[in-house]
Amino acid sequence: MELPRRARGDELLKPGELTRLRERLRKVAPDHDLATVIACAFDHRTRMLPFIFADTRMAPAGVRAIGSAMVDAGFDKTRIVLQQWNRNFRPSRMQLDGRIPDLFMVSSMSLHSEECLDLIRDAHRIDSAHRPLIIAGGPHAVYAPYDFFSANPARPASADVAVTGEEYVMLSLIEVLLSVRGRGDSMRSAFVRARDNGALDDVPGLVYSRVGSSGMPEELIDTGMQRLVGDLDELPHPVLGYRLLEPPGQHANLSPHALPVDQVAKRSPIGSLVLTFGCKFNCPYCPIPAYNQRQYRVKSGERIAEEMWRLNKEYGLRYFFGADDNFFNDKSRTLRIVEQLARAEFEGARLSRRVRWYTEVTVHDTLQMKEHLPLVYQSGCRALWLGVEDLTATLVKKGQSADKTTEAFRALRNAGICPMPMMMHHDTQPLYSRGSNYGLLNQIELLRRAGAVSMQVLMLTPAAGSKLFEPTFTSGQVFKSVAGKSVRPHMYDGNYVVASGHKRPWQKQLTMLAGYLYFYNPIWFLVALIRVRTRVSLKPAGMQIIGMMGLAMTIARTSGWAVRLMFGKIERLTHPPVSQIPIRSPDGAPASHDTSVTSIQVQLPLPAPPREMKKYRRA
Repeated sequence: MELPRRARGDELLKPGELTRLRERLRKVAPDHDLATVIACAFDHRTRMLPFIFADTRMAPAGVRAIGSAMVDAGFDKTRIVLQQWNRNFRPSRMQLDGRIPDLFMVSSMSLHSEECLDLIRDAHRIDSAHRPLIIAGGPHAVYAPYDFFSANPARPASADVAVTGEEYVMLSLIEVLLSVRGRGDSMRSAFVRARDNGALDDVPGLVYSRVGSSGMPEELIDTGMQRLVGDLDELPHPVLGYRLLEPPGQHANLSPHALPVDQVAKRSPIGSLVLTFGCKFNCPYCPIPAYNQRQYRVKSGERIAEEMWRLNKEYGLRYFFGADDNFFNDKSRTLRIVEQLARAEFEGARLSRRVRWYTEVTVHDTLQMKEHLPLVYQSGCRALWLGVEDLTATLVKKGQSADKTTEAFRALRNAGICPMPMMMHHDTQPLYSRGSNYGLLNQIELLRRAGAVSMQVLMLTPAAGSKLFEPTFTSGQVFKSVAGKSVRPHMYDGNYVVASGHKRPWQKQLTMLAGYLYFYNPIWFLVALIRVRTRVSLKPAGMQIIGMMGLAMTIARTSGWAVRLMFGKIERLTHPPVSQIPIRSPDGAPASHDTSVTSIQVQLPLPAPPREMKKYRRA
């Protein structure tokens, strides 16, 4: 179920195309006075390691980017609601500037899709004469847009349209709707007119429904894969989105005003920023290369520095996390960015003395940057998350090994940068192995000795949009229910064993907890306190405290699942999720998101049962 690629040479927008679209919208925006509410769906059952605490302390980049795009295009009446902060928010009660908004956008990861659908259903409680146009977006829309359209008459609420792309697709949709909107028309009526006359079909990156006489969707129209903005400097400035955040609270409606500027850094002390997109590795467990259509996209160092400076100056933000797939992916481009960050000055102040930033890289590329790590430190970087996955490269090969990983971690520590490894546990990996580094505890101990400051251990879980997503289902590894309890979307976060060919999957669940306990415990906390005379100072001790607190919540949430796996009957799925509604392209050809078409793609070797399997890659 990997996303298809546009024709070679047609993957990217023409330079300046996003900028010109924004300029066109600014000219017509005053005539329409749109009010927009953007909701970020969040399932609080996902609050555990490894993202505990950061999940509510970092306003997500995706919804902020859409909010920034709306304001940049001239639509100032926009509010962003985070369910992380506003879990009681009800769209049926929302009013912005004294009126029901014209647009209700909801963004969701697959983990949070149940909350997202609940928000859409609640929005349908608004009288149809006044209901806003409902637009679904985010990662779940990219990979499974059909989920936002209900074929169940008992639960008929659906989104009006799903945006399966980035800011350009959303703004293009709005431009088309405003071009057909008459005086006094609602955005929903404009949408219906544009849908019925085919005006949406030339906007790649949309999925919408055609409704039959029963009022239910009879088919879905998929306008194809989006074109991507190549120069990320064209994106609207992120400083705009932070002005739109709904204040945290227990209320169901919207506050009269957005979060005050002086409260932003208090509520979201970590700022997520887009720096680069794309990765040169083609791991079959990962949907990132296909999403980016095998392209690597970057912002300039000058733009990144200016964004950090303005966010620090206007909101007091000091810590930034780069929303990168692999920041070290291209050495020359990386060096240009970090050199600019290291020397950037604004109003007589050195930027690198005022901000700290973090992001994700790989072991292989870290070694390629080894001699430049002091410069990376000078630019303000203080921690890097590394996709180690499996030290023995049995699970996935990205140029890593025990020796190379140790070398990379020690180089990072020597430069003053915290190595933060991300591990993947899988069926054939034991808790401990004698005489090798194959066991999970063996690898954690090696990483700890090499200088790991934190630890992430997640179970191999099928990821939508990856090459191995469908084979993991068709091989019968994915659980439908355990001891009568259905596997829900929030359980696909890697903390729960929901896909396994192991005879005793409960062992896999307990092995992950044992790995965390081995790394996060009072003994290593005391050791970290003793070893403060290093360039990373007290950071390892601080991460021990956060890890132990997060582990307590992880044990509380997942131990019951381990018991079910131990004693309950496991029912398995035999095929991946599919659209319950026929889906086609505008010309009647197979659609980009047609799951019946993607099922005939080339099959990769499947993970075999533990005793038979020697090597496989992450699904």
